[in-house]
Amino acid sequence: MNKLTVPQRKTHRVGVFVDVQNMYHSAKNLYKARVNFRELLKLATAGRQLVRAVAYVVKSDTEEEKAFFDALEKAGFELKIKDLQIFPGGMKKGDWDVGLAVDAISLSKLLDVVVIISGDGDYEPLVEYLKFSGLIVETMGFKRSTSSKLTEAANNFVDLEESKEKVLLK
Repeated sequence: MNKLTVPQRKTHRVGVFVDVQNMYHSAKNLYKARVNFRELLKLATAGRQLVRAVAYVVKSDTEEEKAFFDALEKAGFELKIKDLQIFPGGMKKGDWDVGLAVDAISLSKLLDVVVIISGDGDYEPLVEYLKFSGLIVETMGFKRSTSSKLTEAANNFVDLEESKEKVLLK
């Protein structure tokens, strides 16, 4: 269910921040599908003025990865790329939580609305901080894989399950 407590205005300046790993794994696990990031960006901006759209990706040096990164850029995203960390025990780590938060805060003076596309509850303190700073904060994710803390904290939550025909590629 979409929660829109703050109206969307055409004059709003919007920054979109996408946790690509979170969206990729949610779509894959829930629907055995991939995300159509071009449609996702259209849904996130909702006819408002896009200031920046940043996609946070983790590089693992696979063949299809280059084509995927190119597609993200063609869809209108600026890419922030981090190498996958592999620890001596074999554990792998690659998240952008802090980087996304720093960018959202840094760009906040240029924005009216921050859209965080992720289901990760770790972003809840960022949402609270941005709201306290006077911004409208929207989150988007698949409800079944989105932290309830994140949906409750945001001014507006868009459940991507309600637009899955548009935002998913089978």
